[in-house]
Amino acid sequence: MTSRLSRLAVTLVVTAGATLGVTVANPSPASAAMTICYNTSQAGSYAGTANQAASIWNNATSNLTLSANCGSNLRIYRITGGGSYAVRTSLGNGRVYIDTQQAAQYSVLRIMTHEIGHILGLPDNYNGNCSLLMSGGSAGTSCTNAYPSTAEANRVSNLFAGTRIATERSTDRAGADIFRDSWPSMLTTVG
Repeated sequence: MTSRLSRLAVTLVVTAGATLGVTVANPSPASAAMTICYNTSQAGSYAGTANQAASIWNNATSNLTLSANCGSNLRIYRITGGGSYAVRTSLGNGRVYIDTQQAAQYSVLRIMTHEIGHILGLPDNYNGNCSLLMSGGSAGTSCTNAYPSTAEANRVSNLFAGTRIATERSTDRAGADIFRDSWPSMLTTVG
């Protein structure tokens, strides 16, 4: 009971410190999660969506905590045109670009959570299955599922536990992994 109260007290202090912008070292070795600091200063109206997506990943995985605006392991940008995509520079580090045009057609929370999934080590899976987050836009515009499957969440947890799992990837000249074309272009009608 005393240990539970001690953990509760530590949690309250950490939460209060985070709210006030104070960094508090976590004295509990049981919580050895890696923290990925994401920055929403360029996300515009999608900053709240980024926070929701971070919460989804935090609740779905172990060994990992996404924390807002404490650094810039992950930068999130709002763009118009060109499609939503992620550029992973290393596991847990990179940039996510959310295209306003695609966000008008697809669930913006699904797009955000999917693209963050790339930064966390997951590849695309174009099988059209809405229950799989990494199927991206192949599941169609009616799919609003923004939650990783148990297998997807476990894979991320394993990656951050030090268990490396090979992923399909394409790299640019600087060695960054680039994940494009997860979301088909907006449909146009020919009249």
